Amino acid sequence: MTDRVQELARINRKIPKIDPVFGPAIKNLAKCTFGVTKPTQTHYQSLVRAVIAQQVSSAAARTIGGRLKEKCAGSITPAKVGALSLTELQGVGLTGAKVRTIDELTQATLSGDVNFKRFPYLADHEIMEELLPLFGIGRWTVEMFLIFQLGRLDVWPVGDLAVRRGWDLLHKNVKPIKPKALDQLGEQFEGMRSVVAWYCWRAS
Repeated sequence: MTDRVQELARINRKIPKIDPVFGPAIKNLAKCTFGVTKPTQTHYQSLVRAVIAQQVSSAAARTIGGRLKEKCAGSITPAKVGALSLTELQGVGLTGAKVRTIDELTQATLSGDVNFKRFPYLADHEIMEELLPLFGIGRWTVEMFLIFQLGRLDVWPVGDLAVRRGWDLLHKNVKPIKPKALDQLGEQFEGMRSVVAWYCWRAS
């Protein structure tokens, strides 16, 4: 077993000791695998695809992503995207706002203002500080990047409706929990909040 698999196994044992309601969820739902396997996309590609996916269906996101990949001769890289005009970017089906976001991300990557090679050595909040100033990249997008691309284990995305819904279902809440209240409840899970979020997602 890899170190991360062992770490996740320890976390799965620890979470129900803090909040027993998660015991059945951890036993019966798909196990969390954050950071176990290497990402299939580069960090840049992951963020570009996250931007493409904002407020569109999964099918539409795949179509637009496929068109962009075709425009980039089979590989979405900063250099290839940077060589496209804004009109060409919009032509793959992106909105004007998404074109601006992808363009800013691309230019920041090419200039070194965003240096993905440094990310393994940066804390979560430092990565937030690097990405949030870019137009169209909000907290939720960075949180998903930290969790699913970087495999960070202590991200608590209380702004995610599915996380809150899963929490409510697991705890049989009559009234929907507010993000601020859930943020405070997450403090007891410090160091493993991404994993708790995983089981909330799976339960939602």
